[in-house]
Amino acid sequence: MGTVTVSPSLWAVLALALGLLGLWAPCVLSEQPNFIVILADDVGWGDLGANWAETKETPHLDQMAAEGTRFVDFHSAASTCSPSRASLLTGRLGVRNGVTHNFAISSVGGLPLNETTLAEVLRGAGYTTGAVGKWHLGHHGRHHPNSRGFDYYYGIPYSHDMGCTDSPGYNVPPCPPCPRRGTAGSRVARKGCYTEVALPLLENATIVEQPVQLGSLAMRYAEAAERFIQRASDSGRPFFLYLALAHMHVPLTPPLPPAPGRGVYGATLGEMDALVGRVKELADRQGKGSTLLWFTGDNGPWAQKCELAGRLGPFVGAWQRQRGGSSAKQTTWEGGHRVPALVYWPGRVPARRTSHALLSVLDIFPTLVALAGAALPPHRRFDGLDVTPVLFGWSDVGHKVLLHPNSGAAGKVGDIEALRLAQYKAFYTTGGALACDGSTGPAQRHHPPLIFNLDRDVEEQEPLDTASREYQEVLPAISRAYSQALLDIAADNVSVADYSQDPAAIPCCDVLHVGCRCHGARGAADLPHVEKRTPRLCV
Repeated sequence: MGTVTVSPSLWAVLALALGLLGLWAPCVLSEQPNFIVILADDVGWGDLGANWAETKETPHLDQMAAEGTRFVDFHSAASTCSPSRASLLTGRLGVRNGVTHNFAISSVGGLPLNETTLAEVLRGAGYTTGAVGKWHLGHHGRHHPNSRGFDYYYGIPYSHDMGCTDSPGYNVPPCPPCPRRGTAGSRVARKGCYTEVALPLLENATIVEQPVQLGSLAMRYAEAAERFIQRASDSGRPFFLYLALAHMHVPLTPPLPPAPGRGVYGATLGEMDALVGRVKELADRQGKGSTLLWFTGDNGPWAQKCELAGRLGPFVGAWQRQRGGSSAKQTTWEGGHRVPALVYWPGRVPARRTSHALLSVLDIFPTLVALAGAALPPHRRFDGLDVTPVLFGWSDVGHKVLLHPNSGAAGKVGDIEALRLAQYKAFYTTGGALACDGSTGPAQRHHPPLIFNLDRDVEEQEPLDTASREYQEVLPAISRAYSQALLDIAADNVSVADYSQDPAAIPCCDVLHVGCRCHGARGAADLPHVEKRTPRLCV
């Protein structure tokens, strides 16, 4: 094999020429487009039928792929909830924005306040902004969505299994329902279950239901999205809707019994698909071509949940599986961070196109900011790219280098433990994530790193022989990229998140009732320490 090089394609040259001529610059758009970003939870690359022929439950998403562009080498910025979501909303990895692991129900802090969110930038550019669904970036005080640039919020402040409900969703192991009056003293705690505090549903800073009814949550998210889109459209201003689904994570209670052969996961995947299809239809009603819709996931499947976890497709992390432990969520294996991604924008984004560009959820921030005609926040560095040329089909070149942080497996959380350079993937640490069979795999440091050629080995089964010519030629480029990345991070304006906890920060509708239960079907309790403000858009 000859010297490893990454040469630009003809598309890249054309895109550069168009950029120099100003032909693709977002400022030439006659109107600011609307944006809808839909983020699925713990969804596998193979959960999309357009990606994986064995999946039959996603006709609406598959239709969106046919009418838009599908990105098959698209990655989350981390392999667990809070860090991935923080990166989407800041365009920066957790080692820069401070969010390196998940926040708790009693967390005092959240996404650091000196980090600027996508919603804040777009609101400053004239957008109406709304968030519907899972937040998980801090709910106490000024970390609430209403204080982070969103005019409107409707959803649950963290994952839907981080609180008890009267009709619990599926889980492994199963979790009990919320306690009723007089039953708290006899309850036995179950590992992984939140048995004492009910899951709250918020509308802006008000707890409107505790515990939330999981079986109707998907419908209510769709209704909230519809109200927001309609009111925003009526206002005549462009809108940004961040729709962070409860699906898939562990499945909600399906509205109907699972169909034969589909199982609980398949039925719930179909429910998610229908919800996305409904939102796409709502966007189209506002005028086709006026709204960019971007669908992706926060990380890969939660393997330890066994039959309730998603589908990896071919990205099975075979090297790790042979040694025990998960190769999905929490890990830096492809199954942990390679996620489905679709962009639909009639008249702008080519239909029936498959892109192989190396892209990331980090790119959503700078791309939407550019398309809105706004400017990136100053005095900080970004890991995301403005990938407008890729969206418009003028280029198929994305990142030269992509960093993958540890998200709860072996090593220090947030540290860069894997790196992608062109088709090569280098691992500095492996192991430490729980699999369905209870194994975690040995925690191993690799010096020199394991290196896989993904063009030949998407299953990550056989690393390159360290004595091979290919390994010896690519290692210096990988080492330089890794060192340069660490130096760049060290020289940046880096934030630090507050991960301290206080029981007083737990959202509680009525502290006098077991489990914080509200009176009646709906409560009316405001979150303490959350700034009360009149939303610019009342929904």
